[in-house]
Amino acid sequence: MKKLLMASAATALMAGTAFADGHAKEVKIGIILGFTGPIESLTPSMADGAELAMKEVTDSGLLLDSATVTPVRADSTCVDAGAATAAAERLVTSDKVDGIMGADCSGVTGAILNNVAVANGVVMVSPSATSPGLSHNDNEDNGLFFRTAPSDARQGVVMTEVLMEEGIKEVAVTYTNNDYGKGLADSFQAAFEAAGGTVTINAAHEDGKADYSAEVGALAAAGGERLVVAGYVDQGGSGVVRAALDSGAFDTFHFPDGMISAKLAENFGDEIEGSTGQHPGTDSPGAAKFEEMVGDAFDATSPFTPESYDAAALIMLAMQAANSKDSNDYKEHIMDVANTPGEQIFPGELAKALQILKDGGEIDYVGATAVELIGAGESAGNYRQIVVEGGEITTAKYR
Repeated sequence: MKKLLMASAATALMAGTAFADGHAKEVKIGIILGFTGPIESLTPSMADGAELAMKEVTDSGLLLDSATVTPVRADSTCVDAGAATAAAERLVTSDKVDGIMGADCSGVTGAILNNVAVANGVVMVSPSATSPGLSHNDNEDNGLFFRTAPSDARQGVVMTEVLMEEGIKEVAVTYTNNDYGKGLADSFQAAFEAAGGTVTINAAHEDGKADYSAEVGALAAAGGERLVVAGYVDQGGSGVVRAALDSGAFDTFHFPDGMISAKLAENFGDEIEGSTGQHPGTDSPGAAKFEEMVGDAFDATSPFTPESYDAAALIMLAMQAANSKDSNDYKEHIMDVANTPGEQIFPGELAKALQILKDGGEIDYVGATAVELIGAGESAGNYRQIVVEGGEITTAKYR
């Protein structure tokens, strides 16, 4: 390790970067999220969450040799793999980021991982890419990919539990026709049928259409007590809900994570009264601390916003543990800082964590979402169950 550090310091000096004891005075972290596209109402607060962690670390003056952490934003679009790959290439080659917080949607995350991160040896920690296909055993990712949101293999089971407890035994399913939608719909159908439920139809919908009456016609013909919409709130998912309501085909729905945001209540209010859903979330002490820290600055409870704070924090804490901002060094430390043993670390305590690591101690980063990484970089996962009451999205319980 010592030889590696000396070699990387020498390389950096030759590149003309200002260093002290082998450490850069600046650490750059890319934030690649869909600032345009079907989840654009979710991403501003996600980016704000990540940047809050970076500011906290910069203000502490404790990362490596008092390094300043600079966020560099890029647009993943959520759905255009070519555009996302090009944006990630710019982050790595032009902006020379030392790690990537992102991406968001599963398809573009896989494209960036395979085409950019692995090729250039850059760590990625996604706060929201949930496709089971991104699990380590399905990807040769050289140990560079981690996520703070749980896989949809887990979400499918949680959805099943929620619906079964509601007494719903028969549902129709529509999903956005991409890696996220299909992966979630398939994992849900497997779990629901294993629990004795019936999926009457499991049909894709395309985003970007003006009219979803044909899709809703097929869903209505198949029938079901509730319509499961595994889509995007800023796109076709809301289009399907609107067509279903207007035609009277369905009046209650079940919404996975891509559909849950303030926009859902804004779009439909009490028209979807009694509808249910879930997204990654926790009522852990860290969640409350995170909300307190954020105050009115942005929406701390918006889906994947706490996960974004945690994703950025893990990158920086692993750098400190490795005593290096080189991905090939610090990738080995992400699981260590995320899990036991060590002193528990909550939002607002990043300075304390950096000091413990600097002194050679161990930390267990709990963060805003009760972080626990299992397998190779997978989040164990907790979920917030929601119900629409009085036209508002309310918390039913946590799982």
